[in-house]
Amino acid sequence: MSNLQVKPTHIPDVLVLEPKVFGDERGWFYESFNAAQFLAATGIQTDFVQDNQSFSKKNTLRGLHYQVEKTQGKLVRVTAGAVFDVAVDLRQASKYYGQWVGVELSAQNHRQMWIPAGFAHGFFVLSDTAEFLYKTSDYYFPQGERCLAWNDPTVGVAWPIPAGVEPTLNAKDLTGLAWNQAPKF
Repeated sequence: MSNLQVKPTHIPDVLVLEPKVFGDERGWFYESFNAAQFLAATGIQTDFVQDNQSFSKKNTLRGLHYQVEKTQGKLVRVTAGAVFDVAVDLRQASKYYGQWVGVELSAQNHRQMWIPAGFAHGFFVLSDTAEFLYKTSDYYFPQGERCLAWNDPTVGVAWPIPAGVEPTLNAKDLTGLAWNQAPKF
């Protein structure tokens, strides 16, 4: 019996994973990753080579990032707070090319999202602060990193940014490439 439930999104290669959480009066426990169960539940064989963690304040927007060389699949989750997590399909041969998926990930819902290589990825912090963790299938390769503009109208991500709020962005995210300029796969 698997402790992992898999829910496809409207882009079937992007998956939402919901682990079985065991709780009692002391608190709760769940396996955040088990290679055998991940393979059995998703059919995806991957070796994760790097774990990353970030801490962000409310209204921070990170993304939409990807690597054109040493492409990365990512298994992402939140351990404190909540984010709106987004994946944009950059695979030209995909029938979902140019489409995006957005899912709320939080410490409370314990959801994870699998984002295959060939997608741009980003998130917007919904809570006062958030701790975001992700496993990657290849190493960070700065020379191959690209950034798709988070607010590109062609992609049209419906970020849940409150009216009157300007998201906090770093310099890289402020200069993201337009859809027609961004390299694709």
